[in-house]
Amino acid sequence: MKTFCTLAAAAALALSAAAAHAQDKIKVGVIATLSGPPAVLGQQLRNGFQLAVKMLGGRLGGREAEIVVADDELKPDVAVTKAKALTERDKVDFVVGPIFSNILIAIMKPVTDEKVFRISPNAGTSNFAGRECNPNFFVTSYQNDQVFAVAGKYAQDTGIKKAFLMAPNYQAGRDALAGFKAFFKGEIADEVYVPLNQLDFSAELSRIAAAKPNAIYVFLPGGMGVNFVKQFRQAGRADAVTFLSAFTVDESTLPAQQDAALGFFGGANWAPNLDNPQNKAFVAAYEKEFGAVPATYAFQAYDAALLIDSAVKQTKGNTADKDALRAAMMKADFQSLRGGFKFNTNHYPIQDFYLVKVAKRADGKFQTEIVKKVFENYGDTYAKDCAMK
Repeated sequence: MKTFCTLAAAAALALSAAAAHAQDKIKVGVIATLSGPPAVLGQQLRNGFQLAVKMLGGRLGGREAEIVVADDELKPDVAVTKAKALTERDKVDFVVGPIFSNILIAIMKPVTDEKVFRISPNAGTSNFAGRECNPNFFVTSYQNDQVFAVAGKYAQDTGIKKAFLMAPNYQAGRDALAGFKAFFKGEIADEVYVPLNQLDFSAELSRIAAAKPNAIYVFLPGGMGVNFVKQFRQAGRADAVTFLSAFTVDESTLPAQQDAALGFFGGANWAPNLDNPQNKAFVAAYEKEFGAVPATYAFQAYDAALLIDSAVKQTKGNTADKDALRAAMMKADFQSLRGGFKFNTNHYPIQDFYLVKVAKRADGKFQTEIVKKVFENYGDTYAKDCAMK
């Protein structure tokens, strides 16, 4: 009888522990650049993720969600300290972020060494798509080169003969120009790398004028893009040179660029006017909540929350079984705002990409709008080099 009572008590304790676990909050660390000129990008990421959690009733996979936000300050050493705090002190189940690729590279090992899942809703470097792929790393945005390839293919297909290229001197900047050149076979008038967060482009504008290209292709995110677009327009080059870009004219920068960016082109995996019910609902909710048009940073972070929600639902709230959770995430069993979405073998998406153009809406707000689909079900070229361990 004593043995039976002991077993019964142990079973009751186990059930009680399981019930308590089911009621524990699921903790997500969101790390993004929230200060300095690029802060608007990080704010969109944070806002998109938090909006998704709010629309899911404050829960992810049935468990109450606690979101811990950290500002990486666009400084790799600061980012590592903040990431370690999220995993070691806050004991988060997931780390979502960052915006910039140099921060992604800095925090990858400290996070994944703690067996915490990393979800990038923006940065998608080539190294982690290929030989350095990681089983605990998932991307809800793209592999950098894919977005950059949109403008390259468009330039090639439309007969542009001579292009001037410019990007910041860091991993994503190098990926940007590589992605363009993978499809553009015309003449490269010049290839310029500038310091990250440079804001005065008078010297580069002189080089553009001297090179006399048919088109320029630039990747200048955040405040860099705001200043360059205004300076480019003021220099009188906009009517003579086709403006192609990635992450230079988008919903994060357009409120500051406004008319200076009208008619400029970009490459994207989404736009606010993408015609499907879930995206229309998201855009309306975002504008109501934050008084601004969402950018890709917001939609991809929203999708990251949907991914977590779908995976934790499949594991019935269990985040301790990493293998089961990983398999559930790989299924990507959620309705992406972009429509079709699935993971490649390297945990990067296979998806469609579009040429977009800056337009002014009837209400006076600015947004990018889809001109044409450039790639369909496009998987990155690095997946073949990924061997998950």
